[in-house]
Amino acid sequence: MRWHRNAMNASGNILMTAELTLLEAVNTALARALEDDEDVVLLGEDIGVNGGVFRATAGLQQRFGSQRVVDAPLAEGLIVGMAVGMAAQGLKPVAEIQFMGFIYPAIDQFINHAARLRTRTRGRLSCPMVVRAPFGGGIRAPEHHSESTESMFAHIPGLRVVIPSSPERAYGLLLAAIHDPDPVLFLEPKRIYRLIRQQVDDDGDPLPLDVCFTLREGSDVTLVSWGAMLHETQLAADRMRDENISCEVIDVATVKPLDIATILESVARTGRCVIVHEAARTAGFGAEIAAQLAEHGLLSLFAPIRRVTGPDTVMPLLKLEDRYLPSVARICHAIRQTMEFS
Repeated sequence: MRWHRNAMNASGNILMTAELTLLEAVNTALARALEDDEDVVLLGEDIGVNGGVFRATAGLQQRFGSQRVVDAPLAEGLIVGMAVGMAAQGLKPVAEIQFMGFIYPAIDQFINHAARLRTRTRGRLSCPMVVRAPFGGGIRAPEHHSESTESMFAHIPGLRVVIPSSPERAYGLLLAAIHDPDPVLFLEPKRIYRLIRQQVDDDGDPLPLDVCFTLREGSDVTLVSWGAMLHETQLAADRMRDENISCEVIDVATVKPLDIATILESVARTGRCVIVHEAARTAGFGAEIAAQLAEHGLLSLFAPIRRVTGPDTVMPLLKLEDRYLPSVARICHAIRQTMEFS
């Protein structure tokens, strides 16, 4: 990456701007958080000396030392448990799980400790911790490396679930998650770690959590997605424009708590909705969005809500991975189906 000096911000600090990948934006946000707040500590398997399995933390231990960027044992329950203890005592730990498929040994720590700490202590303690994990398919990985089980964690009261879809949002949302006083699961769509580059200002400014982002405005159908699938969703919206179908595209960004108001306002304008995610269909988070639309926005709908999702199977190995992931063609087909209703 090549950094450029820009104008000063309101605080008088010189802004540094670069075209970053999503992976580089994560690294830059972590460096900014470590630089600005001595209570921020990173921990995880191989994140220090090796810089992480995807190199998201490359160079940070050399820059900030082994007491701030800590190599942990191969023990996910221990990593998240340590983060809970650190957070309860005033630190701001950012823990890394190498792949989302390895996160399940730590579910006890998420449900019984991190998400309950504020309630259990009647507000005396909070749990300002972040757990980062690469998630999703599309990189030809072996079993347990391509999970998309965000809805499982969205079901846990007291836990935020945040999923960036671009370098700019990765930088701003990760900083917001680190500043948040309660636990955040920050899921990074590894399929687009290096897919695109985007201008990112290393200004330390967080983006708002709990907010959907409208990526493009449209009048005929609302497309709702998050993470890596926004890439295919945007391409589908481009293709539909050639058929004179105008698509509004919404990036959910914070899966829990959900900003349903933005989605309802969009559907009130378009009258149609297609929800896209790569997770398995049954009880995927798209079902929650569809349920809330049916409950609060039924009279705005001209057509049934469509979901384009992964099938109810384990993510297959590489030869069938493309058959599993929602394609541009499948999204376009769902859009055309909604347009059949007048």
